[in-house]
Amino acid sequence: MTEKRRGSAIQRRLIPSYIFLTIFALFSVFPLFWMLTAATNTTLEVAQGKLWFGSYALENFKNLVSTTNLWGSMRNSFVYAVVQTVLALFICSLAGYGFELYHDKGKDILFAILLMAMMIPGVATMIPLFTMMSKMKLLSTVWGFALPAISTPFLIMMFRQNSRNFPTEIMNAARIDGLGEFAIFFRIYMPVMKSTYAAAAVITFMNSWNAYLWPRVVLNKSNSQTMPILIANLSNGYSVDYGMLMMGVLFCSLPTIIIFFILQKQFAEGITGAVK
Repeated sequence: MTEKRRGSAIQRRLIPSYIFLTIFALFSVFPLFWMLTAATNTTLEVAQGKLWFGSYALENFKNLVSTTNLWGSMRNSFVYAVVQTVLALFICSLAGYGFELYHDKGKDILFAILLMAMMIPGVATMIPLFTMMSKMKLLSTVWGFALPAISTPFLIMMFRQNSRNFPTEIMNAARIDGLGEFAIFFRIYMPVMKSTYAAAAVITFMNSWNAYLWPRVVLNKSNSQTMPILIANLSNGYSVDYGMLMMGVLFCSLPTIIIFFILQKQFAEGITGAVK
């Protein structure tokens, strides 16, 4: 009985915490709920503040498809995000692997300089990057979009930190068995660090998919625009169709939501530095 009373007392003490967390969870979910309901209502109903599902979803979808290049923008965003994610994972993981498992004082100084680059705002490098892409004739191409972001200090730091949990005994045993350094990286390091790769993939894909400023600068052709640019174009003008706009926002949000829910377990493990 004493244990039961103690358990019930603990549960009663946790009630305020549960209430607090529930309230903030509702605040967090509300924008997503409002996006879903607004995508099914007319512009007038959205402007009036209607907060429940309507019957105008199909009309909003038809208007979105007929007035914009929805599928082309979805395809562009997906291709750009996948290319940038794959390249960033390979380059940043290789750099983090080298910094941690082959580190010396020189590499530590170089890594410190690399971290200082995180303090430079992205807009400060926008004009030099645009000039470089223009001279290389990479404007309005997937490479012009992806190249400036395939090596980021944050991802390199993330891989380096998580590589500290990598069992070096396996690497030494592989060398004794005759494996080369790249074979060790591809056949041992990458499978062991899969949680870190999953977390980095989610972060990179979401950043790439939601990027607006750099694509706005480098993608200057209408057939190369991404979903954020399409959404921004929908919100311009004298009259905005909010129902159609929120339908576009819904389509823009779906891929990142799906990828996050698929990889959420690996994402949590990778963020905490778990190694399997």
